[in-house]
Amino acid sequence: MLVLPFVNRSGQSNLGWIGDSFPYTLDQRFTSAGFLTISPADRQYALEHLGLPGDFRPSRATTLRIAQTLDADFVILGSYNVINPGSPDSHIEVQAQVLEVNQLSMSEPLNDSSELSRLFDVENAIAWKVAKRMDPHFAVAEQTFLAAAGGVRLSSFENFIRGTAALTQEERLKRLQAAVTETPNYSAALLALGKEQYAASQYEAAAVTLAKVPPTDRMAQEANFYRGLARFNIAKYAEAATAFAFVAGSLPLPEVVNNEGVANSRQGKDAAALFVEVIAADPNDADYHFNLAVALLRRNDIDGATREVQTALTLHSDDPEATELLTRLQATHGSTANLKSIMSAGGFDPTTRIRRTWSEASFRQAEFQLDQMRAIQMATLPPAQQAVQYTQLGSDYLEKGLLPEAEQEFHTALTADPSNAAAHAGIAQVRERSGLVDDARSEAQSSLQLAPNVAAFLVLARLELQANQLPESASNVVNALRLEPNNPDALAIKSTLVAHGQNLP
Repeated sequence: MLVLPFVNRSGQSNLGWIGDSFPYTLDQRFTSAGFLTISPADRQYALEHLGLPGDFRPSRATTLRIAQTLDADFVILGSYNVINPGSPDSHIEVQAQVLEVNQLSMSEPLNDSSELSRLFDVENAIAWKVAKRMDPHFAVAEQTFLAAAGGVRLSSFENFIRGTAALTQEERLKRLQAAVTETPNYSAALLALGKEQYAASQYEAAAVTLAKVPPTDRMAQEANFYRGLARFNIAKYAEAATAFAFVAGSLPLPEVVNNEGVANSRQGKDAAALFVEVIAADPNDADYHFNLAVALLRRNDIDGATREVQTALTLHSDDPEATELLTRLQATHGSTANLKSIMSAGGFDPTTRIRRTWSEASFRQAEFQLDQMRAIQMATLPPAQQAVQYTQLGSDYLEKGLLPEAEQEFHTALTADPSNAAAHAGIAQVRERSGLVDDARSEAQSSLQLAPNVAAFLVLARLELQANQLPESASNVVNALRLEPNNPDALAIKSTLVAHGQNLP
């Protein structure tokens, strides 16, 4: 899916940032819904490839050319108008359409509107309507999308969007710093600011900023990649290796594992095994073979180092350092007797090579493929086991605050096994967090009809507490504690009820 910036029809150029914000928000929601989105960087590549400026607003014919360049199946186009801009009652009206590239067909207009102050709601509502248009069986509730904004202030969001699009580094740093100053836990702005600080060679500041992205956040992988580079550039190799290892632990992309190996090698550690792993994933990269050659050389493995540097030169013959390394290896005639003196003569000191570019497209593609492989593997399990696995995935997403992703997994679990009580309890928790009280209560009750469980009892306990139905809340807490006497959430609600004069056993 390719989302293009929405067209500003307000006549107010200072509101142009809103059009740039739609691809960002819609990409987030579509990714959470299981669609493979095309990144803004790739969109920019397509425009440059076609000789078009970055702020170009394409016609339908040009849109098709962009889509074909990026191998997109669907393109989301839209426009917006702001009524009474600058006034307290300013209003935004949005229209979006889905272009199916292979069918050369355009959907009917999808509309939404609200106060400008509720821009997040409008963007999330449009995303939900597009997802529903593309997949009529899409089961995630609209309110779940609306609850996914994450409490970011609109002014911070504006500074973030303007900051990422600014033409000068000074303006980008200023805008992004303003976004995180106003909303300190704004992960997207923290990532963007950290990357900009890194680009400005502010390596210590970049590492500090990027460390503030929570490890459970979906942006933590990219944040730690650049954090590793920042630490590497100031020779803090152990911290760099830790950051790269964090990324590789969930998504072992070749460039990430390579950098972990390089950071380890700079500490004098043997990184050959990591470089072997990298080459297995990407055997056609000359630098990876060169790195393995250097690692094997440190083991005094002349034959292995010679083999790898020859492969590197086969892939990239115009590499003076690799050529020099091969010449010196051949001068040893396979003997380690004079290896050290031959290698170090003239100050020659081959070092492993790090990768400094994060490929967002590769990350998204790899993550998407892992999800597809997981789905294929789960399809071989009995339905009840499938439901257990998907429910666990949903619970993991819920713990991270990723409501659309969590609900998607819980619905998949119920498709496999409608009698899974935990999946119903999971949806109840999503509904509770998104403010759908009646739906949350209904799902919790459905869960308890299937099997007693703590999660459902606690949903009901919290809902009744909020409604000031203290005896009913206490009853559900007691039931939860019978199942798990030391459950911290149940004990916390119990303490609140006791403080309100309720007597609980």
